[in-house]
Amino acid sequence: MNTLRTGILMAALTGLFLAVGALVGGSTGMLIAFGMALAMNLFAYWNSDKVLLSMYGARQVDASGAPDLYRLVERLAQQAKLPMPKVYITENPQPNAFATGRDPDHAAVCVTTGLLAQVNQEELAGVLAHELGHVKHRDTLTMTITAVMAGAISMLANMAFFMGGSRDREHPLGIVGVLLVTLLAPIAAVLVQAAISRSREFEADRAGAEITGRPMWLASALGQIERAAERTPNYPADANPATAHMFIVNPLHGGISGLFATHPPTEERIARLKAMAGVNATPVRRGPWG
Repeated sequence: MNTLRTGILMAALTGLFLAVGALVGGSTGMLIAFGMALAMNLFAYWNSDKVLLSMYGARQVDASGAPDLYRLVERLAQQAKLPMPKVYITENPQPNAFATGRDPDHAAVCVTTGLLAQVNQEELAGVLAHELGHVKHRDTLTMTITAVMAGAISMLANMAFFMGGSRDREHPLGIVGVLLVTLLAPIAAVLVQAAISRSREFEADRAGAEITGRPMWLASALGQIERAAERTPNYPADANPATAHMFIVNPLHGGISGLFATHPPTEERIARLKAMAGVNATPVRRGPWG
């Protein structure tokens, strides 16, 4: 159901992009908007992981540089039946993590030094499994494309606003309609992006819990990260708020809640994980870590 919902929301975002393009230049503008969307998404497909990792100053590590972390990711990837992703660490006191890459064969997981310092091994396994859940569902590509599209809609809306909309007689909107659409389109784009992000977080939580077989590992980690993130700044994320949805917990301070939130309430995520842990009367199966 969440996959279908994501597909519908992605289609809505694309339709909104084309509609705003039509405002800028009528039918010609729509074609130009389509070309822009294609070009930007191709760039995001091939380069988004490099851009994001560079933005956060992440350094790649291997089995010799960070043996415990690397081997844990390796075991989780095997458990999830995924190719071994690249592993990165970014110097950042806020405990957090994200995954990136266009597909499972070109994936990377990145953790902050704050996460490594503030969670135990079981909680770290829960977080990494969540990120591998994103990789397995190809959410990293989906979320990159939605961020690109939302940003492009805002850019086109600004163009339409200052240009006064298309003078093409093909569309029925007058100047008032143009103004309304150009003002509301960026808001609608952010709402759709946030809805997609929240939906994918729930799915990654479920996938992560299934990979480890221990939903409470992730539940405990989410609580720890949420409390620490509220009091620990993440300056790169503050400077690049469009990337906030990539993290396991919202890295921004004073984040917007409700429809504009990129992450579901942590309390609800923990409640769902607790429900998963309590589904069976028998203990949750033991994974390779305990």
